[in-house]
Amino acid sequence: LYGRVLAEYGGDSVAQLGGAHIAVEGASNVLTKILQWGRLASYLEQSTRYIAFTDRPGGRYRYHRPDDVLAHPALGPEYVRTLDGAFEGYARLLPAMVEHVGAGVPEDPDTPAAARERAVRARALHLLRGLLPAATTANVGIFASGQAYEAMLIRMGAHPLPEARECARAMLAELRTVIPAFLTRVDRPDRGVATGEYLAEGERTAAALAERLGLDGAGGAGEPGVRLIDFDPDGEARVLAHALWPAAGGSLADVRSRVAGLSPGRRAEALHEWAGARGDRRQRPGRALEATAYTFEVVCDYGAYR
Repeated sequence: LYGRVLAEYGGDSVAQLGGAHIAVEGASNVLTKILQWGRLASYLEQSTRYIAFTDRPGGRYRYHRPDDVLAHPALGPEYVRTLDGAFEGYARLLPAMVEHVGAGVPEDPDTPAAARERAVRARALHLLRGLLPAATTANVGIFASGQAYEAMLIRMGAHPLPEARECARAMLAELRTVIPAFLTRVDRPDRGVATGEYLAEGERTAAALAERLGLDGAGGAGEPGVRLIDFDPDGEARVLAHALWPAAGGSLADVRSRVAGLSPGRRAEALHEWAGARGDRRQRPGRALEATAYTFEVVCDYGAYR
């Protein structure tokens, strides 16, 4: 059924009906962001907040080693020396950081010693993870529908990063052992391959346009910080209107017009009443908050981002 509807009729929506779990092992921090770019999937990544990257499986620290980089006579040794140095510094500082954090955490007779030790160690790892380079590898668990995997693999197959393309090929082979009918189009020249080429061409065109318009590297990233780039000045009115519209019974345009006529104070009171008394962060008012948007630009080093 799936094969006929997907391949013969092109009914993409049926690909939402089947899903699969997959574990991507040894993915660099860069690859994890590429994997998680799609919106319609669930992801769980090993946290550098709770796992110490001090071990050396096979005698090597856990970071990605691109073949083309390692093969370079000058860049290869420099790459290994630099990343080994980062991990050595991280490993050397961990015991001292655990001791430092532990000194500031008082003993609590109601807290088991093992729980206190875990909390202290987690805090120390959190403080030190800024030293871990973007090449640090971890495992990522994914659960997604066939439709989400198809889009993910097509995008990754056309990505300029070799690690992403290699991962896409490995994922496709594994997923075809469990949901083959959902992935028949990924490597078809007239479907997935053509779509991937279209996406890659769009990226190349954007780069060429940026250079031609004098926008490439314009001014640099700037100083570290957070800037509000733009916002919707009618955001509060929009949110309130979308919250009340389903119950109002009228048209959205009419509800928006009426809400716009309220004073700012009255709108604020109504929003507060609608949001209610939230008990914790999991109690969220609802989708009316999607009616407005704020755009922030965050400039920071990669460790802070992680």
